[in-house]
This record gives sequence, C-alpha cells and structure tokens, in this order.
Amino acid sequence: MNRRMRLNRTSRRGFTLMEVLLVLMILVVLAGLAIRNFLPTLERAKVDQAKIMIGSLSTSLKEYQLQVGNLPPTLDALYQQPSDVDASLWVQKLDKPVTPDPWGKPYEYKPSGSSFELRSVGPDGQSGTADDIAK
Repeated sequence: MNRRMRLNRTSRRGFTLMEVLLVLMILVVLAGLAIRNFLPTLERAKVDQAKIMIGSLSTSLKEYQLQVGNLPPTLDALYQQPSDVDASLWVQKLDKPVTPDPWGKPYEYKPSGSSFELRSVGPDGQSGTADDIAK
C-alpha cells in the first residue's frame, strides 16, 4: 500500500488552475507597469527626434539661402530643384524628400523675407498649441 501511495503522489506532479491563474495575474500586472513606464520614454524620444529633424532642416535651409540668395518656397526645394532657380546655383541638400514628423504630420515651413519658421505640430497634431516644437 505504501508503494501505491507513493505512485499517486509522484504521478500528480503539475500545476493547479489557481497556481496558473496567479502566475498569469502577476505577469499581467508586471506588463502593465512596464508599459506605463515605457510610454513616456517613447513620447520623449519622438519629441527629441522632431527637434533633431528641425535642426537639420534649419541648417539645410540656411545653406540653401546662402547659396541661392533666398529661402526656398517649400521644403521640397531642398531635395528637388525648383523650376525658378538657376541650375548653376542650386545644390541638392537632402538625399530624400522630407518625411513627416514622428506623429505622421508634415513639418510646417513658412518663409518670411530672410527668415523662416519651421515647426512640428507635436503630439496633439494641432498647430499653435503648447506642445508644438519649433526652432
């Protein structure tokens, strides 16, 4: 009889439903905490990415202005020669067209005489709000 009791105990190795549910619940709580802590970091990275792109575009716009004598009408002129600019003056400043900001919106570019305004609408997607990123 002792042998039969030992066999029953050894053959019942495994997890109960409660143990599995407890482990799953712990994993869900840990995943929730990780996601909650990760999302602000992701948003800060997007803001930093937009600032870097605006800085790079600003440099390219200033170089264009020095070379051609005025600011381009659009950001596309940094990649593709405008029809109204002499080919001997224009030099391609970007290898590819300007991509949207990290939130999928186009960068806003407004030339004004010898200066310009360049901005991203930021996380909320609305122009003229406190989260806009400009240089």
